[in-house]
Amino acid sequence: MTKYWKTAQLSALEKTNGGIIYLLPDIIIKICTLIPLVYLWKVVMSSGAKVDMTLEQMLTYTVVSALLADMLVVKTPASGWLSEGVLLKLYGRPLPVLGQLIALTAGGWLPMLLLFSLPMVILSPLLDVNLISASPYFLLSLLLCISLGFAVDFLFACLSIKLRNMNWLIYRIRMAIISIFSGTVIPISLLPFGLADAMKYQPFASLGGAPLSIFVGAAHAGETIALQIIWNFILWPLALVTFRKSQEEMVSYGG
Repeated sequence: MTKYWKTAQLSALEKTNGGIIYLLPDIIIKICTLIPLVYLWKVVMSSGAKVDMTLEQMLTYTVVSALLADMLVVKTPASGWLSEGVLLKLYGRPLPVLGQLIALTAGGWLPMLLLFSLPMVILSPLLDVNLISASPYFLLSLLLCISLGFAVDFLFACLSIKLRNMNWLIYRIRMAIISIFSGTVIPISLLPFGLADAMKYQPFASLGGAPLSIFVGAAHAGETIALQIIWNFILWPLALVTFRKSQEEMVSYGG
């Protein structure tokens, strides 16, 4: 575990190699996206829109989604295996490749958690947002969400390995699908035409939307966590087997 911890530390330091100011544009973009979204939901909810959440729940859902965005929808360097070459370099190190990917990704979360999420937690009362979880099972659901997120990311990485020069297109399609079907942007319970009842059973619903719904008390924790566990048991073996077969098809520039 010490080696993985050191790998995560190096990943965190890499994010700040150019100094904290280097991260400032990303922080400003997050703030400029979050604050208007909070006030948008206030206007929509105040206008009499009928949804399955209260205004307080919706605001909390939105803020927590922004604070934990990297964890709710996991993105590892594996997706850019050909263009960035990160994945190929990991084969020259004396650690399992997938373990290194997980450590690198988790370490990369730390700077933004410290520089954006923590200050926003302190300032959340100014937005009339309550950041106290409605359920003690939120942390468990978040861990299952992160675990499933890595499995989903590895499967998409395998797809990009298969299609090679379509990395960017696969990444954009993947982010669009997950943004809609995971409930991180718009809660699944708000989907019209009865789609909410059907969509909550698909694997993407066990990503960000699951812990967020538990946090605000808008979902039954037992059923939600059970679905997350089931999808983890289904997708992790599939991801491991697919990745093992896909790595034989990797190429690098020059041959």
